[in-house]
Amino acid sequence: QVQLVESGGGLVQPGGSLRLSCATSGSILNMLTMGWYRQAPGKERKLVARITSGDTTNYGDSVKDRFTISRDNAKNTVYLQMNSLKPEDTAVYYCRSLSPGYQVTWGQGTQVTVSS
Repeated sequence: QVQLVESGGGLVQPGGSLRLSCATSGSILNMLTMGWYRQAPGKERKLVARITSGDTTNYGDSVKDRFTISRDNAKNTVYLQMNSLKPEDTAVYYCRSLSPGYQVTWGQGTQVTVSS
């Protein structure tokens, strides 16, 4: 079974940058499709970015050209680099994995707050 642990969240000023990390259990990261999602209070959880086992990436329209998803298979870690942050980016950010057997796993989430 896959387990995911997010880290790197915190308070940042508008226009600032933050990098989130998602540490995965085991050594099968290269076989997983990974995604970052976020959920603000009273809002639905939405896709932020996704990267497949073949390194194809997709981004939500609201974060295109500002966020970048990447993976380090040797470290079993997925990253989300967030630049030019806006108050609207404030949310709990969740890491999600999809295995070749279609098993979905969610991390516990990490809070990102963009405020001056």
